[in-house]
Order: sequence, then C-alpha cells, then structure tokens
Amino acid sequence: MNEQSAAPAAPAEQYVLTLSCPDKQGIVHAVSSYLFMTGCNIEDSQQFGDHDTGLFFMRVHFSAEAPVTVEKLRASFAAIGDSFHMEWQIHRVADRMRVVLLVSKFGHCLNDLLFRSRIGALPVEIAAVVSNHTDFAELVASYDIPFHHIPVTRENKPQAEAQLLEIVRSEEVELVVLARYMQVLSDDLCKALSGQIINIHHSFLPSFKGAKPYHQAHARGVKLIGATAHYVTADLDEGPIIEQEVERVGHDVTPDQLVAIGRDVECQALARAVKWHAERRILLNGRRTVVFA
Repeated sequence: MNEQSAAPAAPAEQYVLTLSCPDKQGIVHAVSSYLFMTGCNIEDSQQFGDHDTGLFFMRVHFSAEAPVTVEKLRASFAAIGDSFHMEWQIHRVADRMRVVLLVSKFGHCLNDLLFRSRIGALPVEIAAVVSNHTDFAELVASYDIPFHHIPVTRENKPQAEAQLLEIVRSEEVELVVLARYMQVLSDDLCKALSGQIINIHHSFLPSFKGAKPYHQAHARGVKLIGATAHYVTADLDEGPIIEQEVERVGHDVTPDQLVAIGRDVECQALARAVKWHAERRILLNGRRTVVFA
C-alpha cells in the first residue's frame, strides 16, 4: 500500500517593514525581537542613522507563515512604533502598488514604463494614464489601460486637477508618475499628494532648467548629460532627489543626438525611481531621501 505524499506547504507570505524615527539605542533589537516573537523570519535588513538630522531609517524584508496577516502585524507593531515615535508602514510584497501615469507630448518614458510593467520588471499596477493631449491614447489602449484626456488651460486648471485627484482617489492610487508631463502642478495638489508624486527632470539638476535643456547643454559644451528623478513639491524641480543618471558625450555629438541619448537616460532614471518607490525602498529625510537600493 503506497503512502500518499504530504501536500507541499504553502510558501511563506513576504512583507516589508519601513520606519524612521529619532535615533536611539534599542531600535534594531526591538524590531528583531518583535519579528522573532511573532514567528517571522528576516530575509533582508537595511538601516541608516543620519548624524546630521538625528534620524534612524530601516527597511526589513521578512516572511511569515499563516495565520499571520498584514492586519495582525500592523496591530501588534503599533505599540513598538509608538514607544520609539516611529513613522512606519508594513506591506505585503505581493500587493503591487497602484500607479497613475501622466504624460503630455513626449512618450518615451510612458512607453518604457508601460512595457516594464507588462513584463513584470516593475512591481506596479498601472491603474490609468492621464494626459492633457490625445497623442498616446492608442498606445495606452493597446495595453488595456484606461486613458483619460484632461485638457489643461490657465482657466480650467483647478477643475482639471480636481478630475485628476478624483481618479487618484477612486482608483486607490498610491503613486503618481509624471512621465514627461509638461504641466506645473499647483501647490494644493502637491500638498495633497506629498511624497506620492515622482517627476523626471530632463537635465542633471540643478543645471539647464527650462526649455531645450539639451540644446543649452550643447551650447555649453558639456561632457556629461543627465536626468534626475525626484519627488514633486511646491518648489518647482526642488523636491527630494531619488535617482540621477548620466551619460558621457563627446565634442562631436549633435543636439539631436543629445536628445536621443537623453531620452534613454530619462527612462533609466525614472524606471529605477518608480521601482524603488514601489518596493518601499525610499524614505524621506527632510529635503533628501534615504534609498535602500
């Protein structure tokens, strides 16, 4: 009589804990002891103490067997969070972050993010694409993603932003990505979505602001061009920097060639920033970021 083999155990659920708080002794011990006492196993842990701000930052990737749930973990960790005055979050790794992409008339970053999401290179679910033009409606439709055309003028800007905010809230979106969206967001919208908007700036901040940055770079004879992914704040292009990418260029490169190289650089920097944000690897540290990449 053959014995039936036991059914394989279900894989352990994966979670990520992120936290920041005033730096003091005992934080790591408290977190690791809590995870041990709740039957969790630490898969990866990163931490950083900033001597300038006196803050401590930590990201812990851990696993847990049922009946542990994210709700139970959050409820039981609250006491530790309170005792150390932490700002903290716990998320399931399997829950892909819901994202809205904003675009105008330059589609290279949009196309790159759509493709990376489709092949699983980005742990996000693109809930919608919003544009003040209709140029990329067909492209977005090919990915079976809702496309919203919201024209923006000086007169209707408050109404247009209200429509955008309604999409963000109704779709339970956690991140808005400005994939070359050439509209300045209002202070009110920046505050409403603080820490939830990522922009790609088509230059290596803070140089070459404004129109035709690559032509400005060419006129100055630069040897490096770059792009900067950063969080959006009410201060235009001054938000906390997440990632920067550069490419060396020679004296013989034309402005059009710089634009082509710049497109690739922008896509790389923005994709990494979105990926790190979706994986809960970025913590705000005043006007800077801590990136556990």
